[in-house]
Amino acid sequence: MALAAALVGWSFVSPRVPMSWRVPLQAGAAGLLVLVTRAPLGLRPPRLGAGLRLGSAVGLAASSAVAATASVPRARRAMSARELPTSVAAWLIWRIPVGTVWAEEAAFRAALATVANGAFGQSRGRMLQAAAFGLSHVADARATGESSATTVLATAIAGRLFGWLAERSGSLAAPMLVHLAINEAAAVVALTIQRRSRA
Repeated sequence: MALAAALVGWSFVSPRVPMSWRVPLQAGAAGLLVLVTRAPLGLRPPRLGAGLRLGSAVGLAASSAVAATASVPRARRAMSARELPTSVAAWLIWRIPVGTVWAEEAAFRAALATVANGAFGQSRGRMLQAAAFGLSHVADARATGESSATTVLATAIAGRLFGWLAERSGSLAAPMLVHLAINEAAAVVALTIQRRSRA
């Protein structure tokens, strides 16, 4: 419970940290949590192969679904109004893969899941991991003017899916690939819509 609370608490503090510090700090802290909790990552064969296969298949489907939202008027308006980072390359190559995907998957699906499952059993541990992941996005929802309740529910469901992918494949590579596919696809769609709007 303390680890879950700390991760949620950090989500309210991190927006105040300069981005140049935030990404390496989050990534490094997540790696440290993995070491302290001795969380299995499954990033070596044969589990790595299983994770890559499952993650690639689900990631392709997820990114296609995200891309399809560009045809929904409400989604287009939301993406048009979204404030994008000044450096697109740093966002796509550094911030999303390292500061978001690695940091969140290592912290929630590896470290927190390991501790929660050991403390409360797998069923309740899954619920705690997903709930904490959902609550960790409240600050993001407030910053973008989105519904906190909707954001928490959607990200909690995503957290449960990511957890299932890790359990199913035995590798953190599976949720990392899907998480990366969703975030990168959303970023590219938002960029495309805004550039076309300006044009």
